[in-house]
Amino acid sequence: MVTAASRGIGRGIAEHLAALGADVALVQRSDAADAAAAVRAAGVRAEVIQADLSSPQAAEAAVVEAADRLGRLDVLVCNAGVIHREPALDVSLADFERVVAMNLTATFAAARAAARRLVAAQQSGSIVLIGSLLSFQGGVNVAAYAATKAGVANLARALANEWAPHGIRVNAVAPGYIATDQTAPLLTDAARKAELDARIPAGRWGTPADVAHAVGALLVPGMEYVTGHTLVVDGGWMAR
Repeated sequence: MVTAASRGIGRGIAEHLAALGADVALVQRSDAADAAAAVRAAGVRAEVIQADLSSPQAAEAAVVEAADRLGRLDVLVCNAGVIHREPALDVSLADFERVVAMNLTATFAAARAAARRLVAAQQSGSIVLIGSLLSFQGGVNVAAYAATKAGVANLARALANEWAPHGIRVNAVAPGYIATDQTAPLLTDAARKAELDARIPAGRWGTPADVAHAVGALLVPGMEYVTGHTLVVDGGWMAR
């Protein structure tokens, strides 16, 4: 199951997992027909589940529906997230809480629902939470997003500690600057983009495929001893 799977990083992850042979449940608030068609082109099943993932109850229900429709659940990728760009002095509490609800509360709700299913059904499975460079840095004008993405990284550690005895691994992937609709405001700000470009040792922004391959690497056989880890996918940004 991949959340926010109709475009960008989520779609890249869904398509890559399909290429690895997985049936995929694509969870999305809007239509995900194009992404589902791309998944099916790999010769696997695609189930589209429409859900508003700003609600923890909807996130939990989506996990149950995905497991029922696929017949079993082995992997959950919590990719859904929202960003609010505004100086902290001006951010309303409503906007702050909206970001927390989507990025952190619903992520926890989905992960817990998946773990309950995995514990009861098979005592194995893997959960990957999508964090950010701002899991480690404060950023500028994104206080709520930075706070929630730091929470996501530590949530992965906390859940890994609790669920390892049940055979469930929990990791996170922290993308750097990836060219998607969400980063379009930065890509179209010439001055800010030049500033960011100069900081990336790889000399380019990442793509959804870069993140998808990192997620896939955490899931392949042989990675069973890796849990509680946050894998940074940033072209070297954090190393500079």
